[in-house]
Amino acid sequence: MKKVIVFATLRESILDPQGVAVKGGLAQLGFTGVEEVRIGKRIELLVTDETTDMMVREMCERLLVNPVMEDYEFSIEEVASV
Repeated sequence: MKKVIVFATLRESILDPQGVAVKGGLAQLGFTGVEEVRIGKRIELLVTDETTDMMVREMCERLLVNPVMEDYEFSIEEVASV
């Protein structure tokens, strides 16, 4: 088995309203020095050993991320059998 971890974030050119809200909240709590906050998502998949990088890219492009608005990267790790 393998574990795929996908990280997706909005592209730099896309306004991140959730990040803006978190930045404001941090300022209200007294945290200074925070210049920018970008919020993303983490997706974990447990897949068979036959799953390839190309298959994961296709999953991302077709369903897991919005390639028009989001950038993504992923890693694939071997998982010990239970």
